[in-house]
Order: sequence, then structure tokens, then C-alpha cells
Amino acid sequence: MRIKSLIHGLLATCVLAASTVLAGTKATVTVSAFGETQDGKAVHLYTLKNRNGLSADIMTYGGTVVRLMAPDRHGQLGDILLGFDNVTDYENKSPYFGCLVGRYGNRIADGRFSLDGTDYTLAVNNKSDTVNAHLHGGNKGFDKVVWKARPIIKGHDAGVVLMHTSPDGDEGYPGTLKMKVTYLLTDDNELSIHYQATTDKATPVNLTNHMYFNLAGEGIGDINGHFLTLNANHYTPVDAGLIPTGEIAPVTGTPFDFTTPRAIGERNTADHEQITFGGGYDHNWVLNKEYGEMSLAGEVYEPTTGRVMTIMTEEPGIQFYGGNFLEVDGVVRVGKSGIAYLHRTGFCLETQHYPDSPNQPNFPSTILRPGETYDTTTVYRFSSR
Repeated sequence: MRIKSLIHGLLATCVLAASTVLAGTKATVTVSAFGETQDGKAVHLYTLKNRNGLSADIMTYGGTVVRLMAPDRHGQLGDILLGFDNVTDYENKSPYFGCLVGRYGNRIADGRFSLDGTDYTLAVNNKSDTVNAHLHGGNKGFDKVVWKARPIIKGHDAGVVLMHTSPDGDEGYPGTLKMKVTYLLTDDNELSIHYQATTDKATPVNLTNHMYFNLAGEGIGDINGHFLTLNANHYTPVDAGLIPTGEIAPVTGTPFDFTTPRAIGERNTADHEQITFGGGYDHNWVLNKEYGEMSLAGEVYEPTTGRVMTIMTEEPGIQFYGGNFLEVDGVVRVGKSGIAYLHRTGFCLETQHYPDSPNQPNFPSTILRPGETYDTTTVYRFSSR
């Protein structure tokens, strides 16, 4: 179901106080202070709750989902997202925990692309001996700005609308990009994310959310025992710098075949060139779907708690990242639970267009032009068995 129908007729308010509740229904939105950024900008936390008790905390810094409480098979709620309990740690230590990323999520090779005869140069913020790329919007992508926000509510669905304008030339991108992202927690235990944007110049746009999940619970072990299914018969292989080669390859007979449920840890250390390049899984899968249709992307099942997460999207691809670099170069991040996030203790499933699409003419286009509206929805549904 498209989010447009869900937000029609929403009752909105812009009141911000220490704590504000939209009442008169079993769904609530609570707004509270969540500190301030290093440059003194106030950050607020919006707590969405549906009548089943499912709740999500979303802060205005980075449009970040800080906490997501989902039931296990016994109905016990637990936080399933990696993250921090303060803005300072998000500013200084976060590997994109829970945030909105853009203007272009994922990588653009060498931080360069050409559009309508003009060459553009972006920040190269993902660099090593093998990698030279622009990643997730650059040095100050949308994950590092404070978004404007207003709470919304409809029946048993609670949400928040986030708004941000990226000026022409921001991080090297052309065009003034005006964005609206709507998080909606529905009565069906779904967290919907609806992305909209317009521009006054042609520009690449590829927005996504970078939540790190652990369905056993935040801070509880690794994710190797989670069972993953992806509705994808193909993926996009990468070179040693994790840039797509342009090939769209079948998953059959490879560690990338998740067309039936497989434990994440079953083959993430396999002797396979692509696994070596990514240090595990850090690749884009090509979803089995018609372009633009809302359809099943995948499902994750965690057997000890029974938690199930199902993902529906209008996007053509999904990036599965297995948390291979959560612990690297001696950096240890201590999360909300006070427990260190070690190697592969969280995973990401980022619905998106393919990486490096501005330089890959055979990939679906990510170019947004004046007069067009970028409009796409992803839905995460939570249940148990």
C-alpha cells in the first residue's frame, strides 16, 4: 500500500515543547529534547507508538531512528537497533547508525560523474588502499544535518514528517533539492518510510535509511544466526574498491543466493572473490520486480526470539551489509545498552538504487530533473513466529 493513501488527511501540529503528546487516539507521538549538536543546534526526539505497543524513537539530527521496540514470540518488546543514547556519540562515532543518507546513498566511484555535458566532483570520503569513492552524500551528508520536523497522527498510525533543503552545490551536487521524509508507525506493526524530493536542476538522488538491526536485541551477540531471504536472483558484483563492475550477475551457485532462507553466517567467510572484497557481505542485490512497484524485497528471521522483519519497497535494489567493519582499527563503539558493538553484531538492509548509477548507463537512472518528483516508499513489517 502506497504511503500517499496513508497520509491523506493527517492531522498535523508543529508544537515543540519539552514533551508534547497528540492525544485522542491510542496512537501517540511524544516530542522531547535530545540535547544539541556541537555547533549548538537543538535536537528533538519523536517517539511514535501504536496501539500494540510497538514504538520508534526518531531524532531530528540525521533523521535518525534511535530506537525501535519490537515484540518477540512471547510478546516481550526489545530494542532491535544499534545506536547511541546521546547526540555527541552520533556526531563523533556513528558508522551511519539509523540515519537518512544522501544526496546519494552508497558509493560513487572517485567522487565524479558527468551530467548533461558537465563534470561534477564530489568529496572522496571513503578512501583506503583499495577504495576511492564518495560515500553516502560526502563529508556532511543528510545524516549530519538537523532536519525540521512536525508530528502527524491518523487513527492508530503515528508519525513524523522531516524536511530539509540541500542548496545548489551542497557537497558538490547540482541543484537545490527540497526533501520531505515521512516516518509512519502503523497499526500493522509497520514502519513506513516515504521519501519525496524536488529539484531546480538535474541531479542524482538516491535516498535511503541506514538502520543497523539485530533482531535478537541491541547488544546481544552477533547476527550470524539470523536467517535471511532476499527476493533477488541477481546482484551487482564489485571490484576491490567496492564499486560495481557494471555486471548484473546471477546468484545461483554463489554465496549470494538468498532466494531461500540462509543463515547470514553460513557463507560470509567463503573463499569467494566478492566475499574477500567486501570482508563479507557489502553488496547490492537486484530485486525481482517491475520498476517502481511495491513488492517484497526480503525477510529476516531470528530463531531465538522468533522475531521476523519483512521488507517491502518500491526501490529496484537492496544493499545487504553484514556489519563487517563495526570493529576496525581498534575503534570500539559502546551502544545504548553499555555493550560494545563488535564484529558483525548488526546488519543493514538498505533499499536503494544501485551504487555508482551515475557512472553506469546500464543501471536504472537516479537522475531527478526539474518538474519531476522523487517519490518512493519502503516498509519494514515486524512480527514473530
